[in-house]
Amino acid sequence: MTAAPFAALSDVGRVRAGNEDRWFADAEKQIYVVSDGMGGQAAGEVASRIVVEILPGRLQKVLDHGEDLRQPVVVERIVDTIAKLSHDIRAESANQPGLSGMGATLVLAVIRGKCALIVHLGDSRAYLLRDNKLQQLTRDHTVAQALVNAGAVEESEAANHPAGSPLARFVGMDGTARPEASVIDIHDADRLLLCTDGLTGLLSREEIRDILSQEAQNTRACQRLIDVANKHGGKDNITALIVDVV
Repeated sequence: MTAAPFAALSDVGRVRAGNEDRWFADAEKQIYVVSDGMGGQAAGEVASRIVVEILPGRLQKVLDHGEDLRQPVVVERIVDTIAKLSHDIRAESANQPGLSGMGATLVLAVIRGKCALIVHLGDSRAYLLRDNKLQQLTRDHTVAQALVNAGAVEESEAANHPAGSPLARFVGMDGTARPEASVIDIHDADRLLLCTDGLTGLLSREEIRDILSQEAQNTRACQRLIDVANKHGGKDNITALIVDVV
């Protein structure tokens, strides 16, 4: 298993007082995580920190028992691991009044060979750039997106729909959190982007594609994405994690 080059940057933006985004990357084990905290005061920061500090170790225990991402049992174990973490975060918030309502989004990429498992909860996203074409690999778990999925509104209407962007699924939610998971083939020279909505809420798909296509050095690409988001207002924390497939 060859380590994939990666870069990640996170920025507070131009409006928020603190940064509740967190990221994790292990190029040797090829586990990459981005999480956006939610909740009052410090609660969101706590939730996203728990995600990036606890989840990778739990995932590695699952992968130690089988790393073939095309095996449904492996994917199901990873999904169950995330659901268990969501339950644990919910229990933690219930036991500590100051953390009431805390939760976090999650977008995860696990790479094995030329195969990647993408898992997400919430509105943090994963994209794949291949041959200068950008594909969104995740669909937001928001009320507005659920209406799109049901055919009630058009995709172009979702961003400005009155239902807004409340999350329908997230880590720490009531009940059982069932993340969406997909396994994709990856090719040499592919580029994966994991990011929070502080980025995708301010950059068009074309802007993201152009930056990822034009900027070969991944750290500079992350910085350019953040710079443009801030230029557009920086209304939220902004995190970008880029993995280059080799």
